[in-house]
Amino acid sequence: MKRCSHLILAFVITFAVISCNNPNPKQQETAATNVDTAKTDGHPSWIMQGNIYEVNVRQYTPEGTFKAFEPNLQRLKDMGVHTLWFMPINPISKIDRKGELGSYYAVSNYDAINPEFGSMDDWKALVKKSHEMGFKVIIDWVPNHTGGDHYWLEQHPDFYVRDSATGKAVSPYNWSDTRKLDYDNPVFTDTMINAMKFWLKESDIDGFRCDVAGDVPDKFWKKCIPELKSMKNIFMLAEGNKASLQEDGFDATYTWDEFSMMKMIAKGQRPAFALDSVLNRVDSTFPKTRLLMYFTSNHDENSWNKADYATMPGESHAPFAVLTQTIGESVPLIYSGQEEPFLDSISFFYKDTITFSKYARAGFYHTLLNLRKNNPALAANAAFIKLKTSNDAAIYAYTRESGNSKVMLLLNLTAKPQSVTIPGLDATKELENVFTGKPEAIKNPLELPSWGYLVYSY
Repeated sequence: MKRCSHLILAFVITFAVISCNNPNPKQQETAATNVDTAKTDGHPSWIMQGNIYEVNVRQYTPEGTFKAFEPNLQRLKDMGVHTLWFMPINPISKIDRKGELGSYYAVSNYDAINPEFGSMDDWKALVKKSHEMGFKVIIDWVPNHTGGDHYWLEQHPDFYVRDSATGKAVSPYNWSDTRKLDYDNPVFTDTMINAMKFWLKESDIDGFRCDVAGDVPDKFWKKCIPELKSMKNIFMLAEGNKASLQEDGFDATYTWDEFSMMKMIAKGQRPAFALDSVLNRVDSTFPKTRLLMYFTSNHDENSWNKADYATMPGESHAPFAVLTQTIGESVPLIYSGQEEPFLDSISFFYKDTITFSKYARAGFYHTLLNLRKNNPALAANAAFIKLKTSNDAAIYAYTRESGNSKVMLLLNLTAKPQSVTIPGLDATKELENVFTGKPEAIKNPLELPSWGYLVYSY
């Protein structure tokens, strides 16, 4: 997966144009292109042109259960969602619980289902139904700490990091509802691996999103991940942006630095080309086989930092969403409610049901998700080539390429209309607008409205 920064001098093949002005959810779908498994660098082939949708079960429906969520599967399938990431499904500790319902991430039992959501049979039925419909399913796993009343605290006190003065199990950071686990204990590490294997055996899930993965020692992941992958070709996502996590065996890591830069660009604090500095750092420090989960929101950023309704508000959301879905090495994420869009923070410790009624962004996401699924140029390991334009401070432009398939993107990352020239653009060709299906004459200079974008596929 190489990023290149040279200029493409000619675009001589007819382009299909995607613009942000009039998304059509009825865009024709074709059979998904199969990714060459020999070129996935050990990653599951199904993730290379896939995507992730994060499910907040508690807040997704008034009932907040697996059964109540299940009717949404067809809608999400129609939108183009591929992989469902369920936030932690385990029971929540009551000791030192925060708020009325507590944090998902204060687990009281790794081998059980949160009774708020239903039963183990309900969970298995949901996974089975999801698989039958073509989804992959991953669950959120919390390996760094447990809640304050996990039974290990009584039965296996040596599983925890203890304060040298008081002997009490310590809490990481200011997470007073949790207790930190001790990875220097080999009996504990084997127990944790077996707990993860339980979910592969019991409910046939397709992977894990591992919470605070960077705080767990590298040596654990180097032992754990191969054992899990020997059972099934699973997808492993680390909450962290350390290069070592990819070296440990994780398929993908977070893009916090990239997201922080996108937020500054959205506020007008940095030019569009400032994103290059972050990408160059990743190029120089991460393995070449990396996958990166790009996002405009997730449960943490939404609940604590007002993403994306305040960090990328209104029309500014669109070009950054296009970026996350199409940039090199990306496995893109959509958080619960973004397709509405639900323009508020979603509570962490209390019931706070997402309101669904209009699905105003569903057509927009449908086009992006299906374009990614059907065009190998948008596979995570397809080439990314940055383009130089006449207006790099405002326009972020690049191509994605795989064999004979190519996509070119121009994103206006400002609140003002912009004019841009792309050297070598063949103005004699009529370009097909994928959303309308009508040919259009596209000539230099190209005019983009505020927060506008153009995507050419050829």
